[in-house]
Amino acid sequence: MDVEVVEYLKTPPTQKELSAIVDMLGISPWDLVRKNESILKELNLDGTKPAKVLKAMTEHPILIERPIVVIGKKAAIGRPPENILSIL
Repeated sequence: MDVEVVEYLKTPPTQKELSAIVDMLGISPWDLVRKNESILKELNLDGTKPAKVLKAMTEHPILIERPIVVIGKKAAIGRPPENILSIL
């Protein structure tokens, strides 16, 4: 299988790309946020509208849970790695 690794800190996804990934995952944008990042507390995003959460993740990609594996129109968060099996 050919694999393309996207280094999200060097090449952050756009808000549109993140929205598509969230749709593929079937979760809310908030569920894609790494809750232990210090910047999260500074941004005070709790209870924020989904579009604002997506915008924050594009501006601060460290907030994006990872790794995310996308195969066609399916996606999975690779923690734990066994999650990826569901889309193969």
